[in-house]
Amino acid sequence: MIHKDWNEIRTNDSWAIFKIMAEFVEGYEKMARIGPCISVFGSARTKEDNPYYQKAEETSRLLVESGYGVITGGGPGIMEAGNKGAATGEGRSVGLNIVLPFEQSCNQYVNHPVDFDYFFVRKVMFVKYTQGFITFPGGFGTMDELFEALTLMQTNKIDKRPVVLFGRSYWEGLVAWIKEQMLDAEGNISLADMDLIKITDDPQEAVNHINDFYTSHQLKPNF
Repeated sequence: MIHKDWNEIRTNDSWAIFKIMAEFVEGYEKMARIGPCISVFGSARTKEDNPYYQKAEETSRLLVESGYGVITGGGPGIMEAGNKGAATGEGRSVGLNIVLPFEQSCNQYVNHPVDFDYFFVRKVMFVKYTQGFITFPGGFGTMDELFEALTLMQTNKIDKRPVVLFGRSYWEGLVAWIKEQMLDAEGNISLADMDLIKITDDPQEAVNHINDFYTSHQLKPNF
């Protein structure tokens, strides 16, 4: 019986490959037509009356005014704020929605929805089609997305891109720990890795940092 069950599992795993391939193909085709965007990360639990929600909305509106679209996870909270700012600014508002039991559809401000069953396929889209990252306060999922992006840049799997951490009181303790422990005490990262991160409380400064990155590196976003 154990042997039979194992064979059934292996068969189901093999067929899942085709579903995974289909998600990649659909994601690539849809995202490639949208144009340059900035990925906005943050908690799904942030309420509309939270100052970070309001700052995320303002930041996303400013991003649209600078010619970018906005990519979020398509859910509530900070994601909704990002999509709302982009949509009210009449820009591209992308929602990479993960199908979950408690979060199954994009928020109302998404005008370019893409649905996923697999987190790892969705994460590829977040980094492949973005010109930079703005991360608002969030939980485990937000940390996962942030450190995935930093790791890919650190290992040269993707080109260097601007990374903004929005909210000094939220992020400064983490960044201080990274510097004191990862960098100074253990040498697990290099000093250049710290240059990838910008902390701010100001929406315009966040957007300026992204624009200045491409000017100082003599690069152009893929408009």
